[in-house]
Amino acid sequence: MWLGPASSRNPCVSDQERVWACNLGHTRQQRFLGSRAWMRSCLGDLWAVPAQDIPLHAPPGAPPSMHSGWGFISLSHSQGFALMAWSSAPVGVDLERLDRPFASEALMRRYYASSEQHQLKGLPKHAFHESVLQHWLIKEAAIKWQQGSLARDLSHWVVSADGLSASHRGKDFQVSAHSRQLGPWGMAIVSACEQNLTGVTVCLS
Repeated sequence: MWLGPASSRNPCVSDQERVWACNLGHTRQQRFLGSRAWMRSCLGDLWAVPAQDIPLHAPPGAPPSMHSGWGFISLSHSQGFALMAWSSAPVGVDLERLDRPFASEALMRRYYASSEQHQLKGLPKHAFHESVLQHWLIKEAAIKWQQGSLARDLSHWVVSADGLSASHRGKDFQVSAHSRQLGPWGMAIVSACEQNLTGVTVCLS
């Protein structure tokens, strides 16, 4: 499903979001309003309350959050689509096209730990490209779970050989990871507790 625009008069858009949107360019404004309305719609269905009553705090360029007691969410955008996950505990998600062209060898050498490189180098070309992307998805999801920085934390996150967990070499962080494929899309979901992943609700638009 394509993530379409939302009107500034949409009841699923808050007054504060309308103010924030005024400072954005037209394309980004439509994307911002559309994504916030869509997020509230998904969360309203989850909580069985009117979408406009969802206490979502999601400024432009900042990780979205919910009021205390409403759980935790994470959002990822890619090529006009969006992925959101909700859980009762902190969660991180990332979304990418599986056919995305990128220099997998150079990316691995620059950002991946020696243990990851050793494991990935022996794979056939196609499997190598897919596995590098899967590691990337998990790393980005882990950074969102951490609420860290891609520039600062990417090279510190190390994905396990089985792709079911990741750890941060500079901090005492460890997360369980789950990867999924949906058509041409790859996605990763992480949480500090593996049991939390079974309770994650995922919305893709």
